[in-house]
Amino acid sequence: MTPPVVEMSGVGRVFAGPPRVEAVRDVDLTISQGEYLSIIGPSGSGKSTLLHLLGLLDRPSHGVYRLDGVDVSTLSERRRTRVRGERIGFVFQAFHLLPHRSVLENVELSMIYLRVPRRERTARAVATLERVGLGHRLDFDPITLSGGERQRVAIARALVAQPSLLLADEPTGNLDSGNAASVLALFDELHAEGLTLAVITHDDGVSGRAQRRVRIVDGVMADVEAEVVA
Repeated sequence: MTPPVVEMSGVGRVFAGPPRVEAVRDVDLTISQGEYLSIIGPSGSGKSTLLHLLGLLDRPSHGVYRLDGVDVSTLSERRRTRVRGERIGFVFQAFHLLPHRSVLENVELSMIYLRVPRRERTARAVATLERVGLGHRLDFDPITLSGGERQRVAIARALVAQPSLLLADEPTGNLDSGNAASVLALFDELHAEGLTLAVITHDDGVSGRAQRRVRIVDGVMADVEAEVVA
């Protein structure tokens, strides 16, 4: 039986301060393979802390986090860095593209630390850019692209390592409505192809595209649909 991509049990994150802050409190979260999840909540709710924990950018103060069935809570920093590069793709609001590198180079460079041979890097980058509809923009600089196209480059960069989990943090926050709709349509396509996605957002319109929604407030997580039923 295939394990969940994400399985958090009793996960919490406490910052000692002063003042002491319990940013995430006893989170139980499972994300199945191929699931499209949105995590919603207001500013200061714990969304960013949870993103850092899911993305192995931070460690929980307590609890267990299994990624693809492996307890990543106990791994060394070196091993966590390797797992993060191989299994998790990140998409951010601000794109974080290198302005003086071509679209193709931006995607290729993400594979250097994974020790992918140069010829394979190029082939995989081209294929992934074609997958997100940018095969005709390979030699363009990011600054010449629209916001939606830049976010598609960022998505290609996140996908090229063939991750188990795609984490998106407010992915439409810097986009107008047309480009936002284009990016969300791409997420729908990726989900249909079997990719596992977790999108963190404060926008109900963005979260409504997901297969399942959870809400985090003051570090506590609850299922949105369960709230409605209650």
